[in-house]
Amino acid sequence: MNFKLIRKANLLLSGLIISLGISTLPASAQQVSETQVSALVEALRKAAPPNSKNDGMYSQWQILPGNIPRWSKFCLKQELTPQQFEADTAKARLVITCIVRDTLREEYKASGNNELVAVRRSACWWMTGKSTACTSGDTATYVQKVLSFYQQERTK
Repeated sequence: MNFKLIRKANLLLSGLIISLGISTLPASAQQVSETQVSALVEALRKAAPPNSKNDGMYSQWQILPGNIPRWSKFCLKQELTPQQFEADTAKARLVITCIVRDTLREEYKASGNNELVAVRRSACWWMTGKSTACTSGDTATYVQKVLSFYQQERTK
């Protein structure tokens, strides 16, 4: 009789421990820090091709003009033209940081909280709009360049 009571108590205790462990999983998932976001923002800037007149891209991050109004409205609650974005480096950095933060968070989840994989996926998304499309050629080279700059920024 005592054996059955002990067994039931152990089962209840095991169930409680498992429940508590599962309920803390989301809280224990690694969060993206502002240091990581800043490092990726800077890595993307450094990896961007040099500005050249009439190349159709804007700011030090070489942003396509179609993204600027949408991203600025989302991040600043104010729609900027590509020209305004180009002229105001501080606002451009705020918008880029906002977009990178969201992207890096999403890619952290998608990568199982693997920092380097999340950075690679974010860099790929930044270049192509798809986080897993950069396995060869120029896009893979770009992603590796971003990752290298990111690692340099993280060691500062």
